[in-house]
Amino acid sequence: MKTLGKFLTSKFFLYGLLAALFVCIIGGAVFMRYIFSGIPPVYEMEEYTPSLTSKVFDRNGKLIHEFSIEKRSMVPLEEIPVDLQNGVVAMEDRDFFNHAGFSVRGILRALMHDILSGSAKQGGSTLTQQLSRGVFLTQQKKIIRKIREIILAVQIEHRFSKPEILQLYLNEIYLGSGAYGVKAAAKRYFNKELSELTTGEAALIVGLIPSPGNYNPFANPERAKARRDLVLQVMYEQGYINKEDMDAAKAEPLPEKEPVPEENTTPGLYFIEHIRRLLEAKYGTETLWKGGLNIYTTIDIDQQEIAEKIMNEKLNELDMVVAKGLGIEIEPEDPDAETEKVEAETPETEGEELPDFPRLQGAFMVRDVKTGAVRVLIGGRSFADSKFNRATQANRQPGSSFKPYVWMAALQQGYTPATLVKDLPSMFYFDGRNWHTFDENSDLYSLELASQSFIANKSFNVWAPQNLGGRNEGWITLRRALEKSKNLVAVNLIDAIGPRKVISVARKAGLTGALPNVPALALGVNVLHLDEHLAALTTFANGGIHTDNYYIEKVEDNNGRVLEEHIGQETEAFTPQDSYLLINMMKGVVQNGSGRSARVLGRPLAGKTGTTQSHRDMWFVGMTPHTAAAAWMGYDDDTSQEKYQWQGSTTARWWTAIMQEILKDEPKDDFPVPEGISFSYINPNTGKLATPTDPNKFLEAFKKGTEPTSF
Repeated sequence: MKTLGKFLTSKFFLYGLLAALFVCIIGGAVFMRYIFSGIPPVYEMEEYTPSLTSKVFDRNGKLIHEFSIEKRSMVPLEEIPVDLQNGVVAMEDRDFFNHAGFSVRGILRALMHDILSGSAKQGGSTLTQQLSRGVFLTQQKKIIRKIREIILAVQIEHRFSKPEILQLYLNEIYLGSGAYGVKAAAKRYFNKELSELTTGEAALIVGLIPSPGNYNPFANPERAKARRDLVLQVMYEQGYINKEDMDAAKAEPLPEKEPVPEENTTPGLYFIEHIRRLLEAKYGTETLWKGGLNIYTTIDIDQQEIAEKIMNEKLNELDMVVAKGLGIEIEPEDPDAETEKVEAETPETEGEELPDFPRLQGAFMVRDVKTGAVRVLIGGRSFADSKFNRATQANRQPGSSFKPYVWMAALQQGYTPATLVKDLPSMFYFDGRNWHTFDENSDLYSLELASQSFIANKSFNVWAPQNLGGRNEGWITLRRALEKSKNLVAVNLIDAIGPRKVISVARKAGLTGALPNVPALALGVNVLHLDEHLAALTTFANGGIHTDNYYIEKVEDNNGRVLEEHIGQETEAFTPQDSYLLINMMKGVVQNGSGRSARVLGRPLAGKTGTTQSHRDMWFVGMTPHTAAAAWMGYDDDTSQEKYQWQGSTTARWWTAIMQEILKDEPKDDFPVPEGISFSYINPNTGKLATPTDPNKFLEAFKKGTEPTSF
């Protein structure tokens, strides 16, 4: 019996031992499976791309903006100063080039510290371990994460060389104030490129690694200096620098002034926001803000800055006039001193000394006539106050600046610049379906009488347009009517040739918005965007060839691969002859009409002013053979400016002030004359050939075969 008991006991003991062993094996397998399930494949690091900064450049290659969640730039190891590399190895992992990814001594030292202190705070991680958790793992101090960190570090060491690991680490490490990687840190703390760093500056960056907040030189200069000196001391002790280098580096001053981050007063922010909208829609938010794109744009940031400054100064002067009208005292009272004050006021201090009242808004845009490249884009007076872009997003009435489309339609129907057109009162009525005009032979008195029967009838609408000032000249040439921006001529022209032909011209020129099929279209009662209006009118300056506005020349990914590149597309919208005749007449607007303030530029210039009803929108669009620009001003809430009698000519004045700077280096070329154009001297009043002794004769352009034949 005893033998049997021993046998059973030993047998059960063996089974129990085997069962326990089996449970341990299964448990260990489950545990290891759990451990490895949280470790990503190390090969992913080969394709790993950290969040990078996308850079925006102007037309001259000047860096003007950065899109970034994290301020980071990737640089190869050979571009990182040796002192910085040595400092990191000396302070963070002196056995880096010898271990297999982890340090047993470091782990034991950290473990003993944690046991004695009762908390898991000691690191003991190698550079490879720090890299593994920085890329793939969390920053929580847990045993499970530590095990995964070691396993992943060993895998990284097996797959990558030491220089590759060090390069990844130096580009990945967080160094405070949003700076990831040593290149971003050099910019953030010293406003320098990596190659410009001194030994002391490199040591300060190395010192930030364990606690960027504690060793920030701007927040804690004493701690930062002590930490930097410690780094230098360790580098000296390990033979990376000699004593003279150490002493010289310790004597270097710390950076005192924190580099100013980009503010909303930076020039070109409306342009940057427009770029953001375009690229986010195309590539997505992740790629734009984290993909390290290089974005080469069309903007000239120097011209942009000049334009913003002048526009704000000029609109501020007009605000002063409004303030006076509201009874707001503006110091000093002496007129000369006041002028000096206005001139000295800058956009940054705009409105600080004035009580609250509505401020005028403005928009301005410059583009290349032939290519459509946008050089300047201003969507308002302050991006910080309003991000609404009045150049690309606002729908405003163009007023008389729409008239060139009407004049082009007339040229297409056989009119010439010397054709006599009717500057006489007209009245239109709407019968519920269409607009009709009264008999053109009726005089003003009979028109007034005829309108009486419609006043009380709600089924009929009556419209009697007028010239600005209420005067008319009877019959005048097509040229003179454009120069003087005659409303009556515009509506009589559209009535004669039909609104649909004008709509066709506007569409071919590039307008895409709604264009009502009514006589009032001749006066610009439709709404449009400034950018589109400028592109459309520029078609006439480009010999009838339409090109769309564009803002981006090229986009590259972070490896330099071209993702997109602008390829110009041209559309022949109008004949070169009709386009030249129109531009030649628009030159008269500047020489003799409402845009004459632009004559001070002393160059061939075509333009058109625009003023809407009650002076709510004021425009000037002007162009040389090379450069076109449009300006608008008004109130966001559509407030009338009629009280101050501001109009398109007011806008033309500050347009001119800006363009004096932008055009100063542009050659003073005239618009080229295409084949099929001839010139004849005419009498500007009759439109007929002028006699040799006519003191008022004017050299007019015609399509060959359409010149007047009688004197």
